[in-house]
Amino acid sequence: MATHTFYKYQGAGNDFIVIDNRNLLFDSGNSDLVHRLCDRRFGIGADGLMLLQDADGYDFEMVYFNADGREGSMCGNGGRCIVAFAKDTGIIGKTTDFLAVDGRHHAEIDGQHGTVRLQMIDVGVIERDGEAYVLDTGSPHYVVLVDGLATFPVVAEGRRIRNSERYHAQGINVNFVEAEGAGYFVRTYERGVEDETLACGTGATAVGMAMAEHEGKSGALAIPIRVAGGNLTIRFHSNGSRFTDVSLEGPASFVFKGEITV
Repeated sequence: MATHTFYKYQGAGNDFIVIDNRNLLFDSGNSDLVHRLCDRRFGIGADGLMLLQDADGYDFEMVYFNADGREGSMCGNGGRCIVAFAKDTGIIGKTTDFLAVDGRHHAEIDGQHGTVRLQMIDVGVIERDGEAYVLDTGSPHYVVLVDGLATFPVVAEGRRIRNSERYHAQGINVNFVEAEGAGYFVRTYERGVEDETLACGTGATAVGMAMAEHEGKSGALAIPIRVAGGNLTIRFHSNGSRFTDVSLEGPASFVFKGEITV
């Protein structure tokens, strides 16, 4: 058995277990272990688990696992949280370049206000599935406008779309959107968690782009997104067919620290 120090972080209600694995002692191939640690009744409880590891040419590498124990695609709020962790533990200063599953990410952290601005990948393709928009912002997303989002059956409808014939094999994150003031209210059903989460960073990013496409907006844009766990801002430049200079901005904070023997 081994004892690991873990850290709990959250970004707009998206919560994560973070482990400093630069010594490579955590059994990252044990999906049952990851699943158990993320379980909210029998483990620590989290939407996902992240390992911080060394990587040549980068400040660190982020290795992300979904709550189901499987290694996942890019997690935007997870990326912001691991940057906050790296800053809190003295691994980085106010800026960083780190490696994730979808490549290099640059991030800046405002320690005074607990805000992390994370560079996301460029996007050049948005597909349509009926009234919905489908795109990949580091993770695949389905974005659809609905009315009455506060009482909308997100879990039931999200599960139906995620497990539909078109998306069942690879899975997809399903974002339901409603216009709200100058921005949007978003609720997301996440694959890998297989439930609604309080926030989804790559999902909020996808919503910002899909709504710019929907409304025919171009140029340098900053789009406010409200999620159940807080507020995010999506920034990018759109020329009508490609989205560049993309960033996800919002809060990321330490919750608690502990030890677990596994």
